Amino acid sequence: MKKKMRIVFVVLVLAGFLCAVSSTTALAAKKFVSIASGWVVGVYYPLAGAISNIAHKNLPDIKITVESSGASVANAKLIASGDADMAILQNDISFYALNGTKPMFDKPVANIRGITALYQEHCQIQARKDAKIASVKDLKGKRVCVGPLGSGTEQNAMQILEAYGMTFNDMGKVERLTAAESSDYLKDGRIDAAFYSVGVGAAVLVDTAMTLDSVIVPIDAQAADALIKKYPFFTKAVVPKDAYKGMEADVPTVAVMAILVARAEMEEAMAYQITKAIFDNIKDIERAHAKGKEVTLASALNGMSVPLHPGAEKFFKEKGIKK
Repeated sequence: MKKKMRIVFVVLVLAGFLCAVSSTTALAAKKFVSIASGWVVGVYYPLAGAISNIAHKNLPDIKITVESSGASVANAKLIASGDADMAILQNDISFYALNGTKPMFDKPVANIRGITALYQEHCQIQARKDAKIASVKDLKGKRVCVGPLGSGTEQNAMQILEAYGMTFNDMGKVERLTAAESSDYLKDGRIDAAFYSVGVGAAVLVDTAMTLDSVIVPIDAQAADALIKKYPFFTKAVVPKDAYKGMEADVPTVAVMAILVARAEMEEAMAYQITKAIFDNIKDIERAHAKGKEVTLASALNGMSVPLHPGAEKFFKEKGIKK
């Protein structure tokens, strides 16, 4: 009897050991991918979340985790360091990263590769109505947030002011805040205006307009032409009059493209699987945010400012998007 019990005990121990080995092997086989996004109240974060959910439902061997970050410039640096496997960022910043454009980048981010273009990011200047800012020139002497230090928003703010012959030194006070902080500062009257490079309808601008009499400051055609001539990543755009509470007419502005990138070191098969999964499940992207409706196969290479990852390139060739 004792002998039989010992045999049963050994079998149970062995079975437990084999289960543990099996679980460990399965865990090791699962590939973990991090994607750097942006502000939780922006557009990058929910779109990155949608990509993560698509992987969860359709790619059992790949787990994508979403990280909130300081947005474009910070995300390019996370790609360079290997602290992020994928990232969403502006197409102008990705180009500067690839080429090591100073002062944003001390050296080229040589391993940045494109996956797909996503949507237009409008440069939007939201101002308190009582600050009486009808033009970018009226920002002179005002308290203005230009986005977080090292962000794409900060670079765009600098470039827009340049088109009007101005610099940050012309502001009465310059704040470098997150989107949520900018909203709070506007509502509290601690700043007069804030720059955002983000999709129209971003929650933070909607919320501010709901609780504060505000305006979107126009970027006129002459300034837009000057911007596009020097920085060809910009395009003319419009913030439609129904975008935010209190708007009475469409407001002209400029825009860049948000794109999804990956590290060159990512396996070709993995990049292919992720790209394919995104477009095979595009409805999930559309449901994540209103800007998700702009993500289409037809526009997937619009504004792509860095070389495509071979895995993404393979997918687009299969679809006839790229020769």
